[in-house]
Amino acid sequence: MANTFEKTFTLGGEYTINRLGYGAMRITGQGIWGPPKDKDECIRVLKRAVELGVNFIDTADSYGPNVSEELIAEALAPYPANLLIATKGGFLRSGPNVWTIDASPAHLQQALEGSLKRLKQDHIDLYQLHRIDPNVPAEKSFEFLQKAQQEGKIKHIGLSEVSVADIKKAQEFFEVVSVQNMYSVDNRKWEEELTYTREHNIAFIPWYPLGGGNVQGEQILQRVADKYEATIQQIALSWLLHHSSNILLIPGTSSVEHLEENMKTANISLTENDLTELEALNGGQ
Repeated sequence: MANTFEKTFTLGGEYTINRLGYGAMRITGQGIWGPPKDKDECIRVLKRAVELGVNFIDTADSYGPNVSEELIAEALAPYPANLLIATKGGFLRSGPNVWTIDASPAHLQQALEGSLKRLKQDHIDLYQLHRIDPNVPAEKSFEFLQKAQQEGKIKHIGLSEVSVADIKKAQEFFEVVSVQNMYSVDNRKWEEELTYTREHNIAFIPWYPLGGGNVQGEQILQRVADKYEATIQQIALSWLLHHSSNILLIPGTSSVEHLEENMKTANISLTENDLTELEALNGGQ
């Protein structure tokens, strides 16, 4: 018997989000640096995503840097009323594949103001701290976000790559409405955090949701995929939709064809046997 799953999630008590969204990291150059190889195709991807029902797009000022946000505004502004653009701050970029954490209030101020300008918005509906900075007291970063929210520059606040203890600490300063941690069918290091967010109606947004590198796991995924005439990527995404009702998916791509393939994931209903088989892919995490 096939399992059904909730198609939407209410974020922050007000935004009804289709759980299959879009991550805009890949509409940049190699190494998440500079402009994309095919800008026109990336513009088409963004427009097509909205046409296919995506109303949650995740980006960051560090993607490019700046490139992803600029393309989103070029393609979609003025934005449809139901479209939520989430962005992040907390990384410095000095070259391809080079990421340096800076969550100091001074840098976050610069990042937020830049995102507002590039996205052509007077406030950010969901602003996420890209990383807690080991060189900056977390309270200082949280105080900045709290102040920006009070000033109306940020509506809702999320965190990325955080523990339950981090979430609880942040909640002393503001309501945490989303958590974005690495998570996939074969990498469940953050299962405790997923459980906590589900119990507290906080969105859990897995990055690197397809995992990979596990040969035995890929064989199992392929076996299930063959049943549905699907790809192993579609099955990995479908498992996430079935696994927890607060998961929001943001698979990224710079290809319209690949985008359309990802979006078909919402039509796959896995059975109990499928889910049991896929549960075995945890890899001891």
